[in-house]
Amino acid sequence: MIALPDYRDQSPEVRARFAALHARPVLLELEAVSKDFTAGGQTETVLHGIDLKVHRRELVSIIGPSGCGKSTLARLVAGLDEPTRGRILLEGHEVTGPGPDRGMVFQNYSLFPWLTVLNNVAFPLILQGHGRSIAEADARTWVDIVGLGAYEDHYPSQLSGGMKQRVAIARALAAKPQILLMDEPFGALDAQTRSRMQNYLLEVWRKVDVTILFITHDLDEAVYLSDRIVVLKAHPGEVAEVIEVPVPHPRRADQFLSPEFLAVKRRLEELIHPADAEGFQMTPMVPAGEVTP
Repeated sequence: MIALPDYRDQSPEVRARFAALHARPVLLELEAVSKDFTAGGQTETVLHGIDLKVHRRELVSIIGPSGCGKSTLARLVAGLDEPTRGRILLEGHEVTGPGPDRGMVFQNYSLFPWLTVLNNVAFPLILQGHGRSIAEADARTWVDIVGLGAYEDHYPSQLSGGMKQRVAIARALAAKPQILLMDEPFGALDAQTRSRMQNYLLEVWRKVDVTILFITHDLDEAVYLSDRIVVLKAHPGEVAEVIEVPVPHPRRADQFLSPEFLAVKRRLEELIHPADAEGFQMTPMVPAGEVTP
């Protein structure tokens, strides 16, 4: 067993950061949210009694074992499904369906193959009633932000997986949502591309006033990206613990080997994979330091 600090220990710098974060307005609030599904006459509770407050410009990851309801939680916040019990509030208003105040990025990109990069990003703006010239001008700004300005006339089939996901992120952000919901967005990417995408996401997040709710099953990814990590236990999905990540900002590749990082990762292993936690190994996935398309 590696001797690591307590994952709850915070440096003065990190403590000050969390004090400032908690002083921000609460943007999203889940109050005793539960979700049941009925099939074949049997009712199963997938999520039970979820209480959570997310502050403006916070990056919160949701993590837990398979079947704990992570994606269901994202769909509820997006308004794609309704809670069986409890309620979800966005700036104090109850969520009753989808809306432009919430953008969503899925693992499978969901791009229109017959549209160029620019037109994929402009599409939701046109749906909102913006004229094509204004929509394309706004879309071009977002394409530039994700570093794909040189590819705006390319079609999805001409892009790598990481580039497609950057287009999906630009499209979600183009509508200027208050919350960006990301449901395992990098899960289909190879390790090197995934690492670069994590860095791209942090770069974009620093530039844009948006709150991110990030669904992942990857422990390293959750620690690297997050302010806080909400750990769910399964059957039914309930909040096991909310962890304030003590790793300082800005996040860097060498922090994957820091005692603070490894202490949080070990705690996640204890909560999600208790059988594996005893043999915890220091084998983090270190992200690429250089960001390229």
